[in-house]
Amino acid sequence: MRLKIALIAALGANLVIAAPAQAQSPAQSAPDDKVNMVIVYGDDPCPAADDGSITVCARKDEGERFRIPAPLRQSASPQNEAWNNKVIAYERVGRTGTLSCSPVGPGGATGCMQQLIDRSYAEKADSSDVRFSTLIQAERDRRLSTVDSEASQTQTDVEARELQYEAQQRAAQPTATSGK
Repeated sequence: MRLKIALIAALGANLVIAAPAQAQSPAQSAPDDKVNMVIVYGDDPCPAADDGSITVCARKDEGERFRIPAPLRQSASPQNEAWNNKVIAYERVGRTGTLSCSPVGPGGATGCMQQLIDRSYAEKADSSDVRFSTLIQAERDRRLSTVDSEASQTQTDVEARELQYEAQQRAAQPTATSGK
């Protein structure tokens, strides 16, 4: 009895694990696609894709060509800190209690999660404006949009060749005349 229960549980776990893999779209389940991600500046041309690879170009302003990337321009050095931020830090010296993110007082740690969330959103806003995943998906969608028209053209060509072949076969057959 225990063996049957263990077997049923194992099969159920395999079905649960296998289900998400079957729910993927064809564009997501193409791990063999070669993707070339390039950032071009100004009016520079995007390099042509070769051997079936996807080339995705993100275009930036010409003024950004020789600059340090935006996420790396910030510095946490104390020399670069504004006086305003130092004054605000001094204002918070005695702040304790609920939502203060301090180890002092009841509920002081409750504000730490909010500070973490605020910091995360600030980092997300400061991150690069290039979203390669969106550009790659758009390129895949563009390529998949031509599949139906190419397939119908191929089907038309095959049917035309079949008709030519049948006509050649009929022309090659000897005509049977009855000699009665």
